[in-house]
Amino acid sequence: MFQQDENTDQGGMPVDGGQIEGTELTRQIDTGPTGPAGATVPKPGKKGSRAGRVLIYLLVIFGLLTIIGGSFFVIFGDFDTLPGDSNKVAVIYVQGTMITGNLPGGLGYATSEEISRSIQDAADDKNVKAIVLRINSPGGTPASAQEIVSEIKKAQEHKPVVVSMGDVAASAAYYISAPADHIIANPDTMTGSIGVIWVFENSSEYFDEEGIKFYVAKSGDFKDMGANWRGLSDAERQYSEEVVLDVFERFVDEIATGRGLNRSDVKDMADGRIYTGARAVELGLVDETGNLYDAIDVAAKMGGIEGKPIVSYKNKPSLSSILFGSTESTDAQSKSLVGYLFESPFGFIEA
Repeated sequence: MFQQDENTDQGGMPVDGGQIEGTELTRQIDTGPTGPAGATVPKPGKKGSRAGRVLIYLLVIFGLLTIIGGSFFVIFGDFDTLPGDSNKVAVIYVQGTMITGNLPGGLGYATSEEISRSIQDAADDKNVKAIVLRINSPGGTPASAQEIVSEIKKAQEHKPVVVSMGDVAASAAYYISAPADHIIANPDTMTGSIGVIWVFENSSEYFDEEGIKFYVAKSGDFKDMGANWRGLSDAERQYSEEVVLDVFERFVDEIATGRGLNRSDVKDMADGRIYTGARAVELGLVDETGNLYDAIDVAAKMGGIEGKPIVSYKNKPSLSSILFGSTESTDAQSKSLVGYLFESPFGFIEA
């Protein structure tokens, strides 16, 4: 490889400032380390480089898919409970104006189909020992209340149902509360408003000023009752009051039966006025004051759960509804979907 002289040591390294003679060492440094019998080890070729790049690409794609999948799970997933959890208390939200139907979540309405389905799911879940209805609603239609009440009574055949009132649980929202096994409200919750209302609009003076005339061909005297181009006749006024009182009697019956009160006492309270939660306790409309977590604890005890219960939120407002359910277009969509009710030519009955 190179010649050793007196200026080099036994290992071939220069000493005393001596210099290396020959070029063999330089050639070996340029070509890299040698293998057996002095053979030069080849450098990695193009095939190895291409395989490495493909592996990197696959890892990047896998990472992106993992991030995307995790994001969807965060938005749409339920982190409250695991499938195997037992001794659960199911919390079901009744939030917004109550109507029948099944509108998408996050539109500001509490639909009877969605709430009824949540109650059915909780009733069928063997791990759920009790149900809490968390109510924040000013009321709605009697029909929607009746559909929800029907499911509450079915669920009560298997497990207790407790109501937790939030800011407001009035009119039809109290209608669905009455059958519950226990009702808890905050001291200043607005509840009560027991009664029924049917509003008619008379825009005949406006149409007269604008010179708008109507010709109505109808098969019966009551067919255009409630049309805004005229007021109600005396017969229609009497009939509307009969309908309202008929609905009202069913409302009173539900309260008297559910709360164990005398019908006459309920009617004395059912003049449409609002009661605070504290006052409602005094009147027997509510059992006690407290918050949602007090209601969960009461439900757990009634369901035979010992210790801290596991809470399962069945229809809690999700991140997806917050992200996708609060735009102007969504608000317009919700108004369109409920137009059948609020734009009805004969109005609608509200409790």
